[in-house]
Amino acid sequence: MSNIPDSSTRRVVITGLGAVTPCGNTAAETWAALKAGRSGIGPITRFDASKCSAQLAGEVRNFDVTKPLAQPLHPRGPGGEALTQVLNPKDVKKFGRFTHLGAAAAVEAYADSGLDAHRASMASERLGVNLGVGVGGLPEIEAMHDTWKTGGFRKISPFFIIQIAPNLLAGQVSLLLDFRGMNMSVASACATSGHAMGEAAAAIRRGDADVMIAGGAESAITPLGIGAFAQMRALSTRNDAPEKASRPYDADRDGFVLSEGAVVFVLEEYEHAKRRGATIYAEMRGYGASADAYHLSSLAPGGEGSARAMRAALDRAGLKPTDIDYVSAHATSTPTGDGEEAAAIATVFAENKANLHVSGVKSMTGHLLGGAGAMGLFAAVMAIREGVIPPTINLENIDPACAALGLNFTPNTAVQKPVRAAMANSFGFGGTNASLVVAAVNATA
Repeated sequence: MSNIPDSSTRRVVITGLGAVTPCGNTAAETWAALKAGRSGIGPITRFDASKCSAQLAGEVRNFDVTKPLAQPLHPRGPGGEALTQVLNPKDVKKFGRFTHLGAAAAVEAYADSGLDAHRASMASERLGVNLGVGVGGLPEIEAMHDTWKTGGFRKISPFFIIQIAPNLLAGQVSLLLDFRGMNMSVASACATSGHAMGEAAAAIRRGDADVMIAGGAESAITPLGIGAFAQMRALSTRNDAPEKASRPYDADRDGFVLSEGAVVFVLEEYEHAKRRGATIYAEMRGYGASADAYHLSSLAPGGEGSARAMRAALDRAGLKPTDIDYVSAHATSTPTGDGEEAAAIATVFAENKANLHVSGVKSMTGHLLGGAGAMGLFAAVMAIREGVIPPTINLENIDPACAALGLNFTPNTAVQKPVRAAMANSFGFGGTNASLVVAAVNATA
């Protein structure tokens, strides 16, 4: 007899949230900023960017990964050693900043889920991790290269590989929380955490896990990170007004704003969550992935590949376009990308334009790269939870081509509205696309 559960009826729900972003160091702070339309973007403080065309970014501020937790956690059961902080000061140097951010968000999501109180009766082998990182330890690579150039081989840190390898975030989270099931890291550019979430949900559905910690993290605000995107002419150069720089769908948009941060969720099999009385934020209903096979850094005309991912997510969810009340768009604020995605949304939701709201939270957070998909899903989940659709800020003069599509881009002010189901999009270099559909549990949609 197989020990793998029957996957035919397994549903997946979200029971925990964690976030460390330019808009706040917790999920609650981040959501409060998104609802208020408050930007987290400002001048770069990490290095002297005065000679670069782009001098602004979405930095995580006042973050301390060694700060004591609100209350100790006991992931190894009541008799195990308590987890009192994400990292102790001696361990900070062992890990890259993306791991600091991602592990803090993961621990917050775990604490929020209430799983800790039930660990004595849970098999750790049924708990897994899928945390995506798009770039990895770029700050640490740059710093260690300088150290080697000036001090030679003997000055290279023995922790260097641990600092930079993208999967070390997932590994450290599994170690901290004693999750002994499947453990992996997705890397698919700006669709990274969208794919991580979708694949984690699929693992639960097919019976490989009962709980997955999933999401993504990134920290690439460095001279090379900023400089490379600037040389591609992908970044906004609105240096005199950083909070106004990210402006999806606006006629005056001139590029995206590079940001850092992490957003992490606890995904759980529905019956498993019900048995322990968990708070359920939303149900993961559908996941679609596709490739443009068109260009390495531009969406296909009309967002053809993006539309296929959206339709696949709807099909997997068993929902119609008219069942979706909100699309949390990828919407990076680039001159071409916003319009192509908007065209795809208008095509997929052609029969639902009157009811549908679309917004781009990167107008406030900037672009978290590997964390972008999870950031977009966070907005969708909270819209369902609270009946509030976050705005697209800085949308002062809508691009005529976008306006002609007849979509409501939720300009500048949040909208209160019941949300039965929502979609979150994330698309990345290489022509890779991910769409996720979430819905209220037991929604009739």
